[in-house]
Amino acid sequence: MSGTKLLVVDDDDAFREAMELEFSDRGYQVLLAPDHRTALGLATVHRPPFAVVDLRLEADRGLEVIRDLVERVPGIRCVMLTGYGSVATAVEAMKLGAHHYLTKPTDPDAIEAAFQSEGGDPSVAVPESPPSLARHEREYIEYVLASTGGNISEAARKLGLHRQSLQRKLRKYPPRR
Repeated sequence: MSGTKLLVVDDDDAFREAMELEFSDRGYQVLLAPDHRTALGLATVHRPPFAVVDLRLEADRGLEVIRDLVERVPGIRCVMLTGYGSVATAVEAMKLGAHHYLTKPTDPDAIEAAFQSEGGDPSVAVPESPPSLARHEREYIEYVLASTGGNISEAARKLGLHRQSLQRKLRKYPPRR
């Protein structure tokens, strides 16, 4: 893939930098975008054949980024990444033109394989039971807490909880690092 352009759209600076290191070591020319507008500008100028787009961006929606990238760069293969996967967002991402949908954490090998895949994988494991409500709650609390920069008072306000109630939940299910 020497010199092949790859656009990485994610609002997490550390994740973008890690992706840049991993994929530049594999010979890709990595373009980094923290938001929708920057992603479209880079795509228009550089016309990358591949893009990795996070579902949740600071002020933007990754689904809109996918839609606009596919419209602006016909043939681009976009892989949607998310730590908050759901069937609804996976279906919507595919409808909007995503080539593949992966949940975080994932590794560069899986992303590269997703770019190259030509169809579904019937050997994908089907879970015995859906994730628990407690797991969904914990993941959502982690997302809101991260979006507030770890500010518990602000996160509690966004969640519609009393600060002490949120603190109890955090003690019960400490955020994963």
